[in-house]
Amino acid sequence: MKKLVLTGAAGRLGSYLREPLTKMCDELVSTDMVADIGKTLPGETYVQADLGDLSALEAILAGADMVVHFGAIGDEAEWDAILHSNIIGAYNVWEAAYRQGVRRVVYASSVHAVGMHLKTDVIGLDAPHKPDTYYGLAKCFCEDLASLYWDKRGVESVCMRIFSCAQANNARALGTWLSYGDLIHLVERSIDTPVVGFTKVYGISNNDRVVVDNSKAAHLGYRPKDNAEVFAKEILAKTPPLDNKDLANLCIGGPFATVELGNSGVAGLGVVDDRKKI
Repeated sequence: MKKLVLTGAAGRLGSYLREPLTKMCDELVSTDMVADIGKTLPGETYVQADLGDLSALEAILAGADMVVHFGAIGDEAEWDAILHSNIIGAYNVWEAAYRQGVRRVVYASSVHAVGMHLKTDVIGLDAPHKPDTYYGLAKCFCEDLASLYWDKRGVESVCMRIFSCAQANNARALGTWLSYGDLIHLVERSIDTPVVGFTKVYGISNNDRVVVDNSKAAHLGYRPKDNAEVFAKEILAKTPPLDNKDLANLCIGGPFATVELGNSGVAGLGVVDDRKKI
């Protein structure tokens, strides 16, 4: 491809995508709200932009083949903040993509669009939306937005429902872990699959204790290789018995299932900020 755009390039997950994406195109345009992203890679340029600015996004997406959209608040937050970054910002991405003739949006959706479903249900991709927070509700909106823009305007989308893409350091992660290597593989397959239309896929590794069924996304060719079971002995040795009546343990959204609306869910996950240094 000639040009790819990556939103959210300054974020933790974005930091792992920048280098692989430069290998898939002649020009990678990375964008985020920070003034300076630091060192750029060969073939990469950086543009500071607010997702709330449609005209800025139109300029950035001009001539792009696809946009990999990871820019958003990555946690539960107050409604006004979620509305601006995660809902209006996403609308602007799809609308700018349509106006500029961009073929496909590869979108960082989330487990939290279906976070109130039980782990023991092992839901498929046809399970109804069941958000656990404003953050999850925004992901539901964006998935429906992606579906609408495919049906009415011909913009393809892959909505990757990302699970626990961080260091596996808690019992929940044994079933929900997504390694950085598998994240990169998923994004690559979402880009290089010839035709996707509107596709949903669970962003989760090949865990023995996997909590969802990804079979209806087989056409993407996403075949995760990593397995959180390698961490099981160490994690379970330090984990006391879990309360089997606590929704944070029962639901696939984990602590997002029990936090008050507007309050951080990530705070209960012990996420390590191990973003990749360029």
